[in-house]
Amino acid sequence: MSPEDRREAIVQATLPLVVKTGANVTTSQIAAAAGIAEGTVFRVFKDKAELLDACIQRALESDEEVARIEAIPADVPLEERLTAGVAAFSGYLDRMWGVMGALRESGYEPRHEDHKKHKGPPIGMQRLSDAIAGLFGDAELRVSPDLAGRMLLGAVFTNRMGPGFGQTAAEPAAIVELFLHGALESGGTDV
Repeated sequence: MSPEDRREAIVQATLPLVVKTGANVTTSQIAAAAGIAEGTVFRVFKDKAELLDACIQRALESDEEVARIEAIPADVPLEERLTAGVAAFSGYLDRMWGVMGALRESGYEPRHEDHKKHKGPPIGMQRLSDAIAGLFGDAELRVSPDLAGRMLLGAVFTNRMGPGFGQTAAEPAAIVELFLHGALESGGTDV
């Protein structure tokens, strides 16, 4: 296995442990989950902080979700395309918030140089927004596809501000239906 593949395998094995125990995960737990000797962790990462930083970086990546969104066929009805896109974006948020929330709750403080890397919106978020905008295809919109995509993703974010931040209140199909058709009952004029 190449060093890059070994590194990725350790990160993949560590992510669910981080979501479960935050920064309190031990290198022996990581090694057991990865099926390696504990010393191998330290041959790949200089310390646990570097491994946790790699987990944060991985949680912020959106390659898989962008690929899922871009694979949605253009001949599928718009509402179905957007629902699949919102589901993929929601999966990204679940992973990102799961890792970040668990680390925060466990008292994790990134090193200063690591903290600077994580400031500002993740690049993966922009790629996801662009992919969602692409789902509108040639639909006749009142706004640009970019703005429509950002507004739809804004609805996904605010949907998660319900009972506990990061928790979902409405399913993707309900978000898309409300986004496309509004909150008023059909024919309703009460405003």
